[in-house]
Amino acid sequence: MELPLETEALVVNTAGGDFEMTPIVIQDLRPDEVLVEMKYSGDFWLQQGALAGLLEFPAIAGHEGAGIIQAIGSEVKDKTLRVGDPVLLSFAACGDCISCLDNQFSRCASFPPLNLSGIRRADGTSPAKLLDGRPVRAQFFGQSSFSRISVVHEYCVVKCAFPEDMAIYSPMGCGYQTGAGTVLNILKPKPDQSVAVFGAGSVGFAAMMAAAATSVKQIIAVDIVDRKLALAKELGATHTINTATIKGSVIDEIMAMTGGRGVDFAIDTTGVSAVVEKMLDCLAYSGTAASVGAPPREERISVGSGSFFAGKKTWLSVAEGDSHPPEFIPKLVELHRQGKFPVEKISKVYPVAELKKAISDMKDGTVVKAIIEF
Repeated sequence: MELPLETEALVVNTAGGDFEMTPIVIQDLRPDEVLVEMKYSGDFWLQQGALAGLLEFPAIAGHEGAGIIQAIGSEVKDKTLRVGDPVLLSFAACGDCISCLDNQFSRCASFPPLNLSGIRRADGTSPAKLLDGRPVRAQFFGQSSFSRISVVHEYCVVKCAFPEDMAIYSPMGCGYQTGAGTVLNILKPKPDQSVAVFGAGSVGFAAMMAAAATSVKQIIAVDIVDRKLALAKELGATHTINTATIKGSVIDEIMAMTGGRGVDFAIDTTGVSAVVEKMLDCLAYSGTAASVGAPPREERISVGSGSFFAGKKTWLSVAEGDSHPPEFIPKLVELHRQGKFPVEKISKVYPVAELKKAISDMKDGTVVKAIIEF
């Protein structure tokens, strides 16, 4: 493909605005970037207004995707990449800060500007513009995979060994590795321990499936949608709690399920401050909680410091499951091949023309993970 070239992308013009299929121009490819023709993507976070104040608009969403390499910059470090390779996409990292040099790429010192600004770190430019010449943020999480063709940061690219399953693997680069990585890379529960997962979205289900793959004794799924909780039982949850219908508190329910002890590990994927507070209160002595969903920046979370300290509890904030995508995503794919990470049971592929239906189905719980096919 010769640049500049015209293509289309699902552009969000204002925080919380609708996706609009819009003509754009891909302007250039830098030496450390890869040009990818997108096949699948699943990302509605930006459209929901979650980054209001952090990202300028218009912008192109997409922080997990899959596609085919069309061109490779001359300085891309992975010399095994070839034009025509099927790839999965994940987050961007600088590669040269203390964390990156220690193989902790999810803790990259430049994570926010690289992934949340939608522009290049080096000079603040975007690789794309609208037809009227206005810039459009086109490197969200280093990829903006809601574009038919996208310029992708080199560290986002992970080869896909099974292109026939590219659709169901396309969310591996964010949601799935975040949930599963929290369990497998950080918490590492033992078979005789217990895990509670608050929120049965794609991240929560990935955490539950990962916990089930480690044969954890007790997995408690907490949500407000019965159909999601029923699916959670099918995929490894030993207990479920619908907080919209229980008579008492979720803390009382969890204590009853654990013989009054509480859970060894708890994971919040909702980012709701009140839920985080309950998660902390349901921990057993010396238990560990992980916040995966990010509460709004201006909110504060109340912690009973005396009981928290006396209970020897730990509370962690987690991004991307502390994963290094080129190493961790193939592990998740292998778990899926073994039948231990059945992501196909929580996902559904929609043609891009049915985008509104995909969003609606996710909101009402008809599907856990909607994947868009271009």
